[in-house]
Amino acid sequence: MTDEEKKLAELEEIDMARFKAYTKDLEDGLKIVRTYPQGVTILGSARLPEDSLYYQKARELGGLLAQNGHTVITGGGPGIMEAANRGAYEYGGRSIGLNIELDHEQFPNPYLTDSLDFRYFFARKVMLAMSGKVYVFFPGGLGTLDEFSEIVILMQEHKMPKMPVFCFGSEFWEPLDDFIKKTLVPMKLVSKDDPNIYKITDNLNDIVAAANKVGHPMVKVNYYDGYSSVMKDLEEDKAK
Repeated sequence: MTDEEKKLAELEEIDMARFKAYTKDLEDGLKIVRTYPQGVTILGSARLPEDSLYYQKARELGGLLAQNGHTVITGGGPGIMEAANRGAYEYGGRSIGLNIELDHEQFPNPYLTDSLDFRYFFARKVMLAMSGKVYVFFPGGLGTLDEFSEIVILMQEHKMPKMPVFCFGSEFWEPLDDFIKKTLVPMKLVSKDDPNIYKITDNLNDIVAAANKVGHPMVKVNYYDGYSSVMKDLEEDKAK
């Protein structure tokens, strides 16, 4: 075997090890998703402190959702994640944390009834999406914006069914909404209907009402089960 062939073999071995690690993250995540009913996935900054208005609102929302029988799912860390988990936990509800291993700022908060650690962001994002029947975005940084874009794009491209998506805090989210509507839409970089995928609100009751309307799926039943077959039927109808 030549030196070049040895190097390629080493790279293939590294790739296979990475593949197995990816697979384990996804496999572990899919197993735990089936152990609790789909709930409300709440996302936002890990950096907002306890005295922040948004922390207090996320905590209140967690409690309201638990009172109405909804599982609360977050990224499992501090800030907004802790607040939402805390509200659900204090009421005695199901409080899920899908944590990510980071070098800074991310550690499991103490208000979780169930938790799972992920090595890879993409696997964690898949589980945060699959766990939810409603999605709530509180103010946050690049990670929150990434997660927001991911959910909206998946719904925009019919990779997942359109479920309720809320951006809580009009003061924070309206500048982004203006950019989308006044810059991206006129340039035809997004469809004029895409902003309809999400709703900006300052009213927690809007979120609870949407969750109540979606209902309470049974454990091991997921609203996304069979969605690919639904989309296949849709494409066939379009082709007729």
